[in-house]
Amino acid sequence: MSEFGYEESGAVRPGDGLDGATGSPPDTSTLASLDPFCDDAGPQLSTPLAIDVPLDAVERPRRVVVVTGASAGLGRAIATEFARHDWTVALLARDLDRLKAAHEELSAIGASSIVVPTDVASWEEVSAAAAYVEEVAGPIDVWVNNAMTSVFAPFLEIPVEDYVRATEVDYLGYVYGTRAALERMTARNAGTIVQVSSALGFRSIPLQSAYCGAKHAIIGFTESLRSELLHDASKVRVTMVHMPALNTPQFDWVRSRLERRARPVAPVYQPEVAARGVRFAAEHPRRRAYFLGGSTLLTSVANKLVPGVLDRYLAVTGYRAQQSSEPDDPTRPDNLDSPVHREVGAHGRFDEEAHAHSAQFWASSHRAALCGAALAGAVGQRLGRRALRRAGASRAGGRAA
Repeated sequence: MSEFGYEESGAVRPGDGLDGATGSPPDTSTLASLDPFCDDAGPQLSTPLAIDVPLDAVERPRRVVVVTGASAGLGRAIATEFARHDWTVALLARDLDRLKAAHEELSAIGASSIVVPTDVASWEEVSAAAAYVEEVAGPIDVWVNNAMTSVFAPFLEIPVEDYVRATEVDYLGYVYGTRAALERMTARNAGTIVQVSSALGFRSIPLQSAYCGAKHAIIGFTESLRSELLHDASKVRVTMVHMPALNTPQFDWVRSRLERRARPVAPVYQPEVAARGVRFAAEHPRRRAYFLGGSTLLTSVANKLVPGVLDRYLAVTGYRAQQSSEPDDPTRPDNLDSPVHREVGAHGRFDEEAHAHSAQFWASSHRAALCGAALAGAVGQRLGRRALRRAGASRAGGRAA
């Protein structure tokens, strides 16, 4: 379960150049050459932002979605899923090179996208990114909070500064993204926020206390916010999608103090399955939450019924289930404090075992049709029985005559 591989959160930090190297921000002429929408003064942003999509590629009538953590993993799959359905996609993450690669992939399928280097752990950068997206592409229709990072280690082996950083990304990154979206959506009383959540928001596991704590916090925060929106009779929607284990690159760059390589707890799903779930939730946001994968729903139910049993079960199995048989390299780079500069896509190294479909989510997202079919079946069965009784009565009457 922990796994839940969405991209790192991330950021070109204030004062960084567009190439990710620390230094003075590029002058406005450089920004203007990259961004045909920016005027001579350049956008007033705390972090230099870049867009390398031609002016005529962003069609204002298209709906606009912001995806955080969009340069790899689940975020990249989410961006592609929306792009394939004619959305303009704003790509937020730290690694500019991977963001550009994602933009090129979307351009190859005829989609519009905006590259916005952003560290979701910085309110200033998230707020500036939201303003920039609306300036360039128009009102934000959907905001997907997805960026994440993690630390694999027993609690006492995680330095306090690592805990702070993981919490800033995994929890406050969602708070900042939600606030930036709401400040704009409430003004026009329209829009949807999708929180990419996790089975670990209901049932924590060992070795990922920072990530699990943040996922629990996101659920509590979102439930509180949803009640406030209902109180205000707002038409802005907020919904959650609770994820199972996903086959993403995060296990190859997560900070880990384990002896063996980190891995997701089976069963594992492909990120495209989760991405379809996120888009469905964005387009059908009236439900407070969606569960993706039978294991996610089962985990939630089991934790309500027998939480103590799960404590003991995970004490026995949780360490082994999150590690492969291969030794980890303690010198490899990780993405907690800065992005790992490596070109990867949505998938990790678990393609052979990852499921490409979720029957549970299909059933959940087609409840009305399934209920209708069940009702029709029940009615048909009752009518059939009635017809048989009538036929039997008719034959009996004929014999009596």
